[in-house]
Amino acid sequence: MPAKDTNVGAVGDSRAARWSLRTIALAYLVVVLLAPLVFILYKTFEHGFDTFWTAVTSEQALHALWLTVLITAITVPLNAVFGVAAALILVRRRVPGKPLISALIDLPLALSPVVVGLCIVFVWGQNGWFGSYAEDAGVQVLYAVPGMVLATIFVCIPFVVREVVPVLREVGTDQEEAASTLGANGMQTFWRITLPAIRWGLIYGVILTTARAIGEWLSRPRTAPRLPEIDAH
Repeated sequence: MPAKDTNVGAVGDSRAARWSLRTIALAYLVVVLLAPLVFILYKTFEHGFDTFWTAVTSEQALHALWLTVLITAITVPLNAVFGVAAALILVRRRVPGKPLISALIDLPLALSPVVVGLCIVFVWGQNGWFGSYAEDAGVQVLYAVPGMVLATIFVCIPFVVREVVPVLREVGTDQEEAASTLGANGMQTFWRITLPAIRWGLIYGVILTTARAIGEWLSRPRTAPRLPEIDAH
């Protein structure tokens, strides 16, 4: 009987410990996630829905929304193509300096977006490396859409690559080698074998790239165009 009572007490203590940990975890999530969200919603509708609607339908807000959609529409396809190509090079090809290439791809994850914006200013500014060439060609990169696209592309580079690389390593090369043995060329093997095999990794990478492109704002103010003042009258 004493042994049985001891086992019951141990089970009760274990359950209490589990519920305590769950309670602490839920409380942490409430403080970190829900509380800021509730505060944002409160501040958004603090002065009523009409004030909120007027703000989000203003000319500045609509222009910012259109610009975000435009930059995302340009950035995501380019990064998807680059990400798949880079992943194939890292996994399927033997190239010198592969660790360096991998490190450069991860560089945007470690580099502050503010620094990215300043680097674009230094490179494409009037006294930058390519600023004079762009000015002679009549192309405005800095403080225009091209500069914002460059900044967004750079900060979004790693996402597709890092989602596709593990999938390529997992699926292996057996099916691709079989297709090549049966007479398929490189493009046929890619479209019919490789791409369907990596489609979910590619989709996840595109989703992450889209989210980062929409939410990226730290590097854009250094390269964004100046909006003209709108006359309230």
